[in-house]
Amino acid sequence: MARIAVIGAGMGAMAAAARLAVAGHRVTVYERSATYGGALGRFERDGFAYDTGPTLLHLPAVYRDLFLKTGKKPLEECVRMAQVDPASRHLFHDGTDVSLPNASRAGVVAALDAALGAGAGRRWGDFLGRARDAWDRSRRPLLEEPLRADWQVLGRDPYPAVPQRRLLRAPRTAGTVAEVGTGELADRRLAALFEGYVLSYGLDPRHTPASAALLPYMEQTFGTWYVQGGMRALAHAVYERCLERRVEFVFRADVTRIVEKDGRAAGVELAPRPAASAPTVVEADHVVAGTAPAALVDRELWQEDDVRPRGGDAGGSGAPSVPGRFTVLLALRGGRPDGTAHRTLIHSPDGGDEAGAVFSGRTAERPTVTVLRPDDPTTRPDDDHEALTLTATVAPHGAVDWADAELRERYANVLMDAAGTAVPELRERLCWREIRTPSDTAAATGARGGSVPAPSLAGAEGRLLRPANSTRLPGLYLVGGEAHPGGGLAHAGMSGTLVAGLIVEGADFRGSR
Repeated sequence: MARIAVIGAGMGAMAAAARLAVAGHRVTVYERSATYGGALGRFERDGFAYDTGPTLLHLPAVYRDLFLKTGKKPLEECVRMAQVDPASRHLFHDGTDVSLPNASRAGVVAALDAALGAGAGRRWGDFLGRARDAWDRSRRPLLEEPLRADWQVLGRDPYPAVPQRRLLRAPRTAGTVAEVGTGELADRRLAALFEGYVLSYGLDPRHTPASAALLPYMEQTFGTWYVQGGMRALAHAVYERCLERRVEFVFRADVTRIVEKDGRAAGVELAPRPAASAPTVVEADHVVAGTAPAALVDRELWQEDDVRPRGGDAGGSGAPSVPGRFTVLLALRGGRPDGTAHRTLIHSPDGGDEAGAVFSGRTAERPTVTVLRPDDPTTRPDDDHEALTLTATVAPHGAVDWADAELRERYANVLMDAAGTAVPELRERLCWREIRTPSDTAAATGARGGSVPAPSLAGAEGRLLRPANSTRLPGLYLVGGEAHPGGGLAHAGMSGTLVAGLIVEGADFRGSR
């Protein structure tokens, strides 16, 4: 039985902790804040409640597998989940309004044909077929296996782009999301649909490789799920599973250094408690870091030929860093009307201008706004009120001063103006609003600039990959959004699986099955 110290109580870290405890190891989690869940926070006021991080679950199989492998109760007995149908409603600048059914490719094709015109659905369906090919080619090395030593093979884009004929010139194939929209989808609204998926993950459609087709493919194939009580309920269920497996949690424990001995990680050093005068050293046989570990060690963790942490943008455009989320939480008078879509996207009239602003450190004048209206009694004081959330992808704190009170209020009004096209009499119904920006995310989670890590993608010469879960310091492992396979709730769970496999099975581990 090995002693394992886990830094951070995010979802990937807790997933790894539960799996390692089941394997017979003694696991202790050290979390600098007062609670668990990482980005899966919850804000409550006057009987209203809101998720402050991810709000919907994709690829629920990741967490079903976690609960199957770590205890007797399956996931569905620990949380109440339901598929969201329609999966999303989309409002475009020209007035087009289309709702897409959940996990039904035929239904999506029919809906797009009806709303956008004959042929639109077929083009989107053909696009998803090519996305499936990219999924089949890259799924295991990108998501289910430890990052290969020859990771450069993932630098090639697996998306089978269609050559586009050009008069008197050689055919051209799309290499980026924006080029797929222009050449293959051939409809500004279909292009905005694809680009909206990509931007919501903090990626720049102008520079992100076409392999990002995996993002809409995964959602439209495996479905969109809502957890009753919000994603905080999922975090609580994973925390409870860890406790059942006798994982120990130490909250308000700030790890200041990873201890090394005989050339390997040998424990962690904790900042002094208020009543103590010296730091505490806790010995461990392995250390799992759910936070960026570079500042906690006295050596270089990556060599020149390794995938390194990205300090720049998520899309290759030279932006200062990865985007964050601007969120407005609204408490409304009046109940949620029957038939209301859970999620509505109000697309920007010019996605190129929006991406140009976000990835150059400016505020977009007319951003894509997501409106979330869950049909969940736990989010509101009674049926005569409604809890509603608005979000937009924005430049991180630092590039934009999101601590500026005047800017926060002004940009909240921008989101509310856009949301008014989907929610009649929005301002008349308003009881109060709460604004959360990347500066708040940075303060709550420690993420630099309040950035939200994007999932890893193949292509772009490997620039969108994350560092391997194992490091150049033996005994030190990385988990969560800053490590392979990148950001996102499902990806965090996958990283926990990979780290546990590497510790339990060692160099022989070849990935999850």
